[in-house]
Amino acid sequence: MKKLVGALALVFILASCTQVKIAHVDVEEILKEYKGSKKAEEEMKARSEQMANELDQLAIPFQQKVQEYQQNSQSLSSSDRQAKEQELMQEQQMIQQRQQMAQQQVQAEGQKKIDKINEDIEAFLEGYAKSKGYTYILGTSEQTKSVLYGEESLNITAEVIEALNTDYDSKEPEASSEVQTESEEPAPVN
Repeated sequence: MKKLVGALALVFILASCTQVKIAHVDVEEILKEYKGSKKAEEEMKARSEQMANELDQLAIPFQQKVQEYQQNSQSLSSSDRQAKEQELMQEQQMIQQRQQMAQQQVQAEGQKKIDKINEDIEAFLEGYAKSKGYTYILGTSEQTKSVLYGEESLNITAEVIEALNTDYDSKEPEASSEVQTESEEPAPVN
């Protein structure tokens, strides 16, 4: 019995010697200040504007047709007027479908970028935690509140942002070549 108590005491002593190092970060702040997030946001804004311009170019001829119809509708017979209205409605529906498809495409591209940023941050944090000896790095935000209280000295958000941006800057030529490859293949808007 004494041997069992001695063994348990030894296990307890060894277990208590293992130091658990925990820190927390504000996920929203990281996403807001991370250069990769900022660049992705700029790219998506530019892509949305490009898509909007392309769609506007499709709408101009349609608007001209509508104006012509409105100016000339009095001189058309009832059946010709109906046929022209049907044609204009079909064209309008086609333009609306293109707008919806373009919007879905931009949203999908945006979600893909968000997923990539999250993967990059998680991979970075894993390496960062190991290099700094952290057992856990907890993430919190205004919406999740997974860390209800954390000592401010354990909040490593600023350190992580700085290290993450430094890491991003060191990889930026690589990242910008990936972006160029993606943007060289714009999807047609039909």
